[in-house]
Amino acid sequence: MDLKGKKVLVLGGWGLVGAAICRKLYAEAPQTIIVASLLEKEAKDGCEIYAKEAPDIEFVPEWGDIFVRDEFKYLHREAVLNDPQKRHRLMLDCVEQLNEDILTQSSLFKMVEKHRPHLILDCVNSATGLAYQDTFTGSAKVMHEMEEARAANKLTDSLQAEVEKLLSCMTVPQLVRHIEILKSTLSRFKVQSYFKIGTTGTGGMGLNIPYTHSEERPSRVLMAKSAMGGAQSLLLMLLGRTPGNTAIGEIKPAAAIAWKSIGYGPITKRGKTIEIVDCPPEQAMKLGDTFRSIIPEQGVSTNKNLESVYIDTGENGIFSYGEFFALTSIGQMEFVTPEEIAEYSLMEIKGSSSGYNVISALDASVLGPTYRAGVMRASANQIMLDLQKKHRTESVAFELLGPPRLSKLLYEVHLMKKACGSLSAVLKSSPRELSEAIEAYIAKDNTIRSQILSIGIPILLGDGKTMLRGPEVKIPNSKVKDQFTVNKDNINKWADAGWVDLREQNFEVWQERLTELKAEIEAIPSADTSSAYHWQRSYWGTDRSILDPGKIVAWVFVRKEGELGGMRFKR
Repeated sequence: MDLKGKKVLVLGGWGLVGAAICRKLYAEAPQTIIVASLLEKEAKDGCEIYAKEAPDIEFVPEWGDIFVRDEFKYLHREAVLNDPQKRHRLMLDCVEQLNEDILTQSSLFKMVEKHRPHLILDCVNSATGLAYQDTFTGSAKVMHEMEEARAANKLTDSLQAEVEKLLSCMTVPQLVRHIEILKSTLSRFKVQSYFKIGTTGTGGMGLNIPYTHSEERPSRVLMAKSAMGGAQSLLLMLLGRTPGNTAIGEIKPAAAIAWKSIGYGPITKRGKTIEIVDCPPEQAMKLGDTFRSIIPEQGVSTNKNLESVYIDTGENGIFSYGEFFALTSIGQMEFVTPEEIAEYSLMEIKGSSSGYNVISALDASVLGPTYRAGVMRASANQIMLDLQKKHRTESVAFELLGPPRLSKLLYEVHLMKKACGSLSAVLKSSPRELSEAIEAYIAKDNTIRSQILSIGIPILLGDGKTMLRGPEVKIPNSKVKDQFTVNKDNINKWADAGWVDLREQNFEVWQERLTELKAEIEAIPSADTSSAYHWQRSYWGTDRSILDPGKIVAWVFVRKEGELGGMRFKR
């Protein structure tokens, strides 16, 4: 990718790696670098420093939390969690089905919409940001509140608050929502490339890591961080396998990253200086039957703050000489410089191979489709066809694979074949004739009707107001309610998602699809026996055998399903 004159968004652009990335970009002469950071001061300071170093490039600051909606991005997470209305909205943003409001109101979407970058370089330590919300502490609080409520025979407001906080801190839903928003944002704004600087969570060490942020070894929170780092890589690999124009890559440093600066001064923890306190021998405490970890009045304040020599490692914090020496020793985390990470990242973005692109490594090492399976597929299909003939049954859909849309489409093709017999007959009929013929067939054949209803797929009759259904339907579906508002828009949405739809408008859509399929088949030269066409004329067969539910629905998924289609393009 040629970056000259392009817009580049660097998420985490003030951090250790982000700063190195920005400086490596100077030589590529982009028009604009948007420096995004969590805090306003970081973003503006970064732009001010970078602008002096590269005056020919425009630097634009952006700041705020990219994992929340835009209206919350400047707020500390505790402020959101402690406000009932904001907390409830945050929880819904994490766990509700992605919709246009959640997508377009997210801070990441708004940022990309505003700047329309050609390249996004993501240097945010997402795994740390998500995992260190500490689901485990939240779970413990919920269990404690539930025990308290049970003992008092009542539910409390605090129980509700802790439950909602817990749901808002669940790491997997947040990561999934982040990837959903990322996917839609990259596609909608046609971002050319997205490159992630990831993490192993342990600096490349195993689960014997001595540096665990708690008394546990390893801590569950640290393992959650590693789990998120790994999960994000796999999700990015799948995003890279999604047809589209965005190239996806990731470098995952497996060592400590250092350093940003070395100096002498106040030592801070979570943004606050560490106060020096003392406990003279005459104030020693006797150990009793219980022990309190926090006693605010204990000890003597010296009114001084801890100052010492430190090395600043960016997002990972500041370390003492002893901590840094131990951490980076051979056999421990050791370390890699941010400049090396930036250099390898730019190599990948520009089209060269650094050998460190995790997404490429995953793509190359996962076990894909095999020749043996391809050969045996024909045998499996024939055995199933023979068994259907032997038992005088037709195996269409069970709604075990899902989604309900798959079952709906399979049964609609099956019903067209049963009622009309051939592709030509379907295309010669009017949508009204198709609707009436299939509705009459459904009324007569209780076997096929009961199969459809028994798997949770209702049948919407041609009038659009009457439905055949069993005790349970798959669509609409919610884990929190079982009643839904019926209106025209919802009926159309539900019918498309998982109802066998006998309305004329649905058969108009089917005729458009099948007309396109017929044209595609006829465009294949009748004498062509080469390997040029995946779906040759012989694959589709006769005018009747074309209406094979599995063949037709696979074609619909590949050719007609949404903006990006549903076709696998990597093997």
